[in-house]
Amino acid sequence: MTTNFNTSLRDTLKFLEEHGELMRVEGEVDPVYQISGIQKALENGPALLFEKVKGYPGARDAGNVFARRERMARIFGVSDPRQLKFKCLEAIRNPLPPKIVTEAPCQEVVLTRDINVMATLPILKHTERDGARILGGGNTFVSGKYFRRGTHVSFNRMSFRGNDWGSISFGSGSHLEWATYIEHKGENIPLTINIGTPPSVILTAATAFLHTIIPTGADELGFAGALQGSPVEIVRARTVDAYSIAQSEWVIEGYVNSKDRVWETDDAEKSGKSGVEPFFPEWTGYLGRAYQLLKFHVTAITHRADRPILYSPLANGFETDNAGAPFREACFYEMADRTRPALATDVNIITGAAGWAGNIVFQIQKRRRADDGQQRNILAGALSSAQGLRLAIAVDEDVDIYSVDDLLWAITTRVDPATGIIRGTAGGMGQALMPMERMGTSPERSAQIRFEGGLALDATIPFDAKWNFERAKHPVAQVDLKRWFTDQQLRAVQAQQSEYARLMARRG
Repeated sequence: MTTNFNTSLRDTLKFLEEHGELMRVEGEVDPVYQISGIQKALENGPALLFEKVKGYPGARDAGNVFARRERMARIFGVSDPRQLKFKCLEAIRNPLPPKIVTEAPCQEVVLTRDINVMATLPILKHTERDGARILGGGNTFVSGKYFRRGTHVSFNRMSFRGNDWGSISFGSGSHLEWATYIEHKGENIPLTINIGTPPSVILTAATAFLHTIIPTGADELGFAGALQGSPVEIVRARTVDAYSIAQSEWVIEGYVNSKDRVWETDDAEKSGKSGVEPFFPEWTGYLGRAYQLLKFHVTAITHRADRPILYSPLANGFETDNAGAPFREACFYEMADRTRPALATDVNIITGAAGWAGNIVFQIQKRRRADDGQQRNILAGALSSAQGLRLAIAVDEDVDIYSVDDLLWAITTRVDPATGIIRGTAGGMGQALMPMERMGTSPERSAQIRFEGGLALDATIPFDAKWNFERAKHPVAQVDLKRWFTDQQLRAVQAQQSEYARLMARRG
């Protein structure tokens, strides 16, 4: 049995295989279209390990690792996937700082001459509409003076149009945008792009943290260490003044400077238009568009000696939604608890509803008349503190926040159209990857960003009116179905029932 399995990706894959949750793909696969096609076709299924990648002997690829929340819970030692957010919350409150080591698996092979990123790493082309082959599974790591003595990890899409250079995207309002364009403008900022990191680092990097909860200078890698139960090991990079995640499969070392900008694709450079030419499928569910972004100068590639594994999550998929949810849910819970302690009892990000960054649901338990209205403060806080959040919902404790059907029922029967629909600040900065937040009247104007302010729905019952919203309860608990039906008959019926029907049956 694998031990300490969650401190490296390859050990996690071994652990999943021991529990029947890994599928090895032995036949040769092409990183152009085939890997992404297989991953999408097997969404919400087993983790995948592609053993033979066309054109890249000795390299492997992994995907769909976090495609199921139940699997994530198993990896981090939580019996109920719904409780993982609370383990993440404890990690935020009690970070475990990283540990510096002098030798690391990620530097068993070091390449500093004749660098050719695309010829070395089996980077995917996801769809036929993609403008290039895109690296979406690298964890950008910056620390020290470039993050106010803290540590920061994040996913940042990259397109390598040159052998030793590529574009890197730092989202508007992100910590890295601040570091590059404000605090260290015009400086060479050393970075490492870590691929195939420990699962806890992947979850941390995938999170769009609320900056009101996680400020610049926080120890984000410390959150990952606390989540996995041991410090994340880091090692000094070979060619830049930075650190690498020691247990990574691959690391690309290099630097960025706010003065250097390049286009993400050849077509974008030819047209000279930002946000127009196709790029690759984004987390929003729409085809992304190419922009002019920072240039990443590559100074070295390091990797494990034994068949290093590329990690290739789909930006628009269960894996990214799931990986980005627990720490973000923890931030929303903390925000709600600071606004009105104990009023929010749980939170949930709905998988697939505009991605991990697009929505949040709060479960509210009003205990007294003075609680009325506080849920609206929480909703307004969510819209204002999470840039680009499109939908926030508050429901009572009798609603299952993990059931979209139950949420829709609550919205339909409890939202007051006059007072229960709340809009965020119209005209504020939104999320460029959301088409509704680009002007969109023509390709020439598509790069102009607007923001409708997001939408919040208060589907909670006024405290004094609870008597009028008594839910019907059928006597399910009072009947023993086995008196009339066999186990086989009951299993057959339950197999026919939808998830919501089973919920209603349990609830009565």
